[in-house]
Amino acid sequence: MGSKSLAAIVLAAGKGTRMKSDLPKVLHRVAGKPMINHILDALAPLQPARTTAVVAPGYDDVAAAVAPAETAIQSPARGTGDAVLAARETLKDFDGTVLVLFGDTPLLTTATIQAMVDAMAGADDPAVAVLGFRPEDPAAYGRLVTSGDGQLEAIVEFKDCSAAQKQITLCNAGIMGLDGRVALSLLERIDSNNAQNEFYLTDVVAIARGDGRACVVVEGDEEEVMGVDSRLKLAEAEAVAQRRLREAAMANGATLIAPETIWFSTDTVLGRDVVIEPHVVFGPGVTVADNVRIKAFSHLEGATVATKADIGPYARLRPGADVRQGAKIGNFVEVKKAVIEDGAKVNHLTYIGDARVGAGANIGAGTITCNYDGFMKYHTDIGAGAFIGSNSALVAPVRIGDRAIVGAGSTIAKDVPQDALVVTRAKPVTKGGWAADFRVRQAAAKAAQKKN
Repeated sequence: MGSKSLAAIVLAAGKGTRMKSDLPKVLHRVAGKPMINHILDALAPLQPARTTAVVAPGYDDVAAAVAPAETAIQSPARGTGDAVLAARETLKDFDGTVLVLFGDTPLLTTATIQAMVDAMAGADDPAVAVLGFRPEDPAAYGRLVTSGDGQLEAIVEFKDCSAAQKQITLCNAGIMGLDGRVALSLLERIDSNNAQNEFYLTDVVAIARGDGRACVVVEGDEEEVMGVDSRLKLAEAEAVAQRRLREAAMANGATLIAPETIWFSTDTVLGRDVVIEPHVVFGPGVTVADNVRIKAFSHLEGATVATKADIGPYARLRPGADVRQGAKIGNFVEVKKAVIEDGAKVNHLTYIGDARVGAGANIGAGTITCNYDGFMKYHTDIGAGAFIGSNSALVAPVRIGDRAIVGAGSTIAKDVPQDALVVTRAKPVTKGGWAADFRVRQAAAKAAQKKN
């Protein structure tokens, strides 16, 4: 599909005032990824020779998000036609297909973009291809007026539609293909003679028709062309993205016990025969190998889980967690930037951060690797086959040798040799009868207090 005859211009200068946010609209995330990056990812398999995002002044964070794609500045904002012309350098000396896309349509698929490219390569040599859709409620969408042979005759804004045109169900999605040989000529002839004093991209259809060039329509799915311009629409797009990701996970061999409760990121990778229990959340950067079970209410982000590992319930794997084959991470365990080697067990109520837990080691309940002194992070190394008793604190930097045993309730601040036992409990002191005397004294004191 890749070709040097394809360029893409992604419009991303909208401020999204309805979002009521300081964050540029196109950087709001769907399935863990900024909306504009969804568009770039959908474009990637087509290998466009040039990709330019049109942004507003000061949108440095958008420019960073789309890199290495180039950016062009639209200032002031005077409509979609003006926005495309802001990418004039992309259009210069380009004779292939130019796609105009929107950074706030994160559900658009590669297949639909490819259909636009194919339409522009049709036998009728169109100057313009427009993506249309048939919504359940056409509402105030612009209508696509076609001829009997399917040619696009005009795009008519709803407010300008005749009674007959309002009955047309084929609506304008805004996404467009242009013949690069004439794109600049078409765009430069758009005028702003309208109530908004703006340059509308849709006017290129009439201009191209006036030149005797063909214009065509590609029909897409209403769901794919959903534009996100409010928090409500953002939630709707998230719901669609999650449904797609769940369906893909199950189609690829994962079991989702309650699919509607599982939340994925776009880059989540699941192996075959993975079982995901209800209410599990996958943040960005998670890879799970075959035959893993992830139990209910677990949260994973930036983590790698190897085959036959067992996670949760109520486990949290933070960035850098590397859980190896057959290891177990149990309930209320948090792992951060740590390797849990083959067969190791961290079963409950424990924090393991900046650490290595050796193969076959067993970490008792309530263990903490004390990795931070308020300024710096330090590493804890727990050897293969070591046993860490419950309620132990390992003060990093520290190394526990292979097969060593740390007695329950210990605080370890020095290295422990392999095969050694270390215990740091205080010597117990027992005072016979003290508790009974204490209760008598306290009861008398409480009674005296009530009299006063």
